[in-house]
Amino acid sequence: MISIKSKHEIELMKEAGMMVSKTHKYLQKYIKPGITTKDLDELAEEYIRSMGGIPTCKGYEGFPTALCTSINDEVVHGIPSNRKLKNGDIITIDMVIGYKGYQGDAAWTYAVGSISDEKKYLMEHTEKALYEGIKQVKPGAHIGDISNAIEIYATKHKLGVVKELVGHGIGTEMHEDPDVPNYGRPGCGPKLKEGMVICIEPMLNLGTADIEILDDDWTIVTRDEKPSAHYEHTVLVTKDGYEILTPRLD
Repeated sequence: MISIKSKHEIELMKEAGMMVSKTHKYLQKYIKPGITTKDLDELAEEYIRSMGGIPTCKGYEGFPTALCTSINDEVVHGIPSNRKLKNGDIITIDMVIGYKGYQGDAAWTYAVGSISDEKKYLMEHTEKALYEGIKQVKPGAHIGDISNAIEIYATKHKLGVVKELVGHGIGTEMHEDPDVPNYGRPGCGPKLKEGMVICIEPMLNLGTADIEILDDDWTIVTRDEKPSAHYEHTVLVTKDGYEILTPRLD
């Protein structure tokens, strides 16, 4: 069931979303060659808790850490470890933070040192695909309008659109109705209403759209081992359009 948030609930979600934004900004200065993803995770958890937030991913269906850290060909759900970042890597940091029972969720892909032009292209156009989707958000629009806008942009730029993984509603739970795919037909799917909150999150590959899951049962990688990027915002449907609840602070 798709829930419509009250004014009070929206205020709490704005607080949760701002904690996500602040944590992303806090981590940026540490994303350098030589740091481990475990170090990033520990820094994030300490910072999240210092603000009064809860790292929702930690313990979710058995996931062991506060962050998802996905490097290069890892699409989503990479588990922080003693792996060190290297110059030329890209890393997606995805986090969900709870505040007084309500959630905020955002992912961003970062360059580690100097990266290739191909990776720059992937990051630039995955980010732009996210905003193409967000621009469709307003009361009366359909989920399919968002999905189609992302798919058209990604296809135009010859990026693989991962279809098995989708955006979602969010509120007291990390994942709520409706699903928000990154492909689809305009005018299809649930209709957006004022007070709905959704996560829009294109996951695009430099090669094919094909993916597989590793033996840890969490980390999803591209089958052709080419890089993947992932950008996500938590978005509120307002009376006249939308508001991003996880704004970038850089």
